[in-house]
Amino acid sequence: MQPTNSGERLQKVIARSGLTSRRRADAMILSGRVSVNGQTAPPGLRVNPSQDQILVDGVHLPVDPDQVYYLLNKPPGVISTTYDGPGRKTVVDLVPVHPKVFPVGRLDAESTGLLILTNDGPFANQVTHPRHGVNKIYEVLVKGVVSPSGLARLRQGVELEDGPAVPVKIRIIDTSGNTTHLELTMSEGRNREVRRLCDAVGFPVTDLHRVAIGPLRDRTLKTGSWRNLKIDEVRAFYKHSARGRRPARRGR
Repeated sequence: MQPTNSGERLQKVIARSGLTSRRRADAMILSGRVSVNGQTAPPGLRVNPSQDQILVDGVHLPVDPDQVYYLLNKPPGVISTTYDGPGRKTVVDLVPVHPKVFPVGRLDAESTGLLILTNDGPFANQVTHPRHGVNKIYEVLVKGVVSPSGLARLRQGVELEDGPAVPVKIRIIDTSGNTTHLELTMSEGRNREVRRLCDAVGFPVTDLHRVAIGPLRDRTLKTGSWRNLKIDEVRAFYKHSARGRRPARRGR
């Protein structure tokens, strides 16, 4: 698709995104680092942020002013959906009402941790589709002492009714009494996948907290609080995808 060459000056749009200053955006354009709809952007180009696809250094630059990206530290007892009937609180109740957003992936009601909400469908696909290789990391408390053989069984994974569940990585953080603290890295986010995996191996989950979504972490965000994602945090997911598709899944 040809650039519209109408609307706002490209360097102004880039600067407004928060990526860099207008002067540095000018320099990026002059050095050929910016493309619009697949073509190297010439100086003086005008763009329509809601229609034109802008890439800087080959990575998508979200510039549509109507698109929002929230990071929520989900508390327990809240449903990861846009509506779940009267009287049941959902994650969209914890962020601004306008514009309307939806959760990217899910955390079950009892689980806590990081969850992205947005109104940008292509970005949501970047985060959730397995081919983009965006792993999710969970800290999990399970009943029982996970022995070396138990850890090996978890690494091997299990066959669930909706397909195999195999951790990308798993390690023991510590053990206290009859409880083991684990860290699991998963390549997918299927419904209650971590809980079902651990339960199938004989280690029921008592607490589950998501600490990372791909390159995104935030230990300072309080439970029940949210913040806007920075432009570099949004672009990080596109950078990850640009490095190539995920290799075949395997346990470690």
